[in-house]
Amino acid sequence: MDQLAEADAVKDSKFLAGVLRHDPGKIGVTLDAAGWVDVDVLLAALKRRGRRIDRARLDFVVEHNNKKRFEYDESGARIRASQGHSVPVDLGYEPQDPPETLFHGTATRSLDSIFAEGLLPGGRHHVHLSVDVETAVKVGSRHGKPVVLVVAAARMRADGRAFFRSTNGVWLTEHVAPEYLSFAQPDSVGPPA
Repeated sequence: MDQLAEADAVKDSKFLAGVLRHDPGKIGVTLDAAGWVDVDVLLAALKRRGRRIDRARLDFVVEHNNKKRFEYDESGARIRASQGHSVPVDLGYEPQDPPETLFHGTATRSLDSIFAEGLLPGGRHHVHLSVDVETAVKVGSRHGKPVVLVVAAARMRADGRAFFRSTNGVWLTEHVAPEYLSFAQPDSVGPPA
């Protein structure tokens, strides 16, 4: 994929994420209770609003999105965002046992509130956690100087907290209390000096 095509795919992906996670009304579509919308309805709405996304382009964006933000249903007739919604949806994910530890990337400026209140979902339904430090660093970098927090996920689960795993591998939970948090050890992502 050339750089121009990749840049266009990123723009289309971000636009679709905004629609399918936060504002389906922006283009005049409605999500069902599980976050699905018919592909034909989505494509027609995009066309009415001047967005040049046909089925082949949509397939390309879904397939090549490095974050795997979207999924088709088994028939390929419906699409939804895998996680990250601020609109009411029930994705139907079943609770799962998480790994021993998970990671959360954030900005150093957020640490005081995080260690006072824990990790909160903000405008989303869940706190998003990753299985590796590298992904957490990327997430934290989007918000400022990154820091990676280690989440004692297995201990949280043993204490009765629920975890869910989205189809794109992101771990989800409603809240991470401060007592389950510590700093990652790698030099480049530890606590601020």
